[in-house]
Amino acid sequence: MPPERRGLANRAIRLYHADHPRIGTGSARNITTPCADFFCYAQNALSSMNKSPKNVSPKNISGINMSGRSPHWRHFDGLQPYAPLVQLMQEHAAAIRAEGAAEAVWLLQHEAVYTGGTSARDADLLAPGDIPALRNGRGGQWTYHGPGQRIAYVMLDIAARGHNVRALVHGLESWVIASLADCGVAGHRRDGLPGIWVQTGNSPSGMDKIAAIGIRISRWVSWHGLAINLDPELAAFDAIVPCGVRDGGVTSLAALGVQISMPQLDQRLQARFHDFF
Repeated sequence: MPPERRGLANRAIRLYHADHPRIGTGSARNITTPCADFFCYAQNALSSMNKSPKNVSPKNISGINMSGRSPHWRHFDGLQPYAPLVQLMQEHAAAIRAEGAAEAVWLLQHEAVYTGGTSARDADLLAPGDIPALRNGRGGQWTYHGPGQRIAYVMLDIAARGHNVRALVHGLESWVIASLADCGVAGHRRDGLPGIWVQTGNSPSGMDKIAAIGIRISRWVSWHGLAINLDPELAAFDAIVPCGVRDGGVTSLAALGVQISMPQLDQRLQARFHDFF
């Protein structure tokens, strides 16, 4: 392992052991725990040095596409408070591993909230005002959830799907890109940056984010997931540095002139899911 990668991996190990003190410390070379939480920390630390492939078909990524596995889909009515819903999701993810509960995809909208992942910096929470700002255990930095944004929480048995976390993330990205294409929008990855972006010319990079992705893996079960901006209050993103990216803005399907309802977006998401999972 090159020295720079070893340093990032060891940093990931220190972060992991801060949250999991029962597991002994060590270097990247002698960690042998199969715990997927560590893998997720390590991957987050190394992600800035790995460029994601731009146009890779999910069929070319082994381990995540499992024919015959179909998660249970659940739609939540109304606006959901963040903390209780995340607790419910965590409990279901634990039941998938401990009790063999069904894999699940939950579609919902949250009450207005700012959430910070494991990499969120205090300096990027600029002026939240009256909107709550909560930290959670997913990967990523600060983002906003609120009315007009479709949340998809994805709880999959990654052990049964090949222990391939990178393929899971790539599959989520591809799923969003395909669903957006069915809405007439061209979504793109950006090397080294999370989420899905569209070309607008409205920001220094010329790219604005339309979907955020942040997951956590516990005992090889995924939870958290993604958020697609259908028609949220985009001004709410001005109170943070979304996902820590300063050269890109935030957009939505409505801002791009796409007239689509939430149920219609859900139909596209469900229709495309099994192309990638």
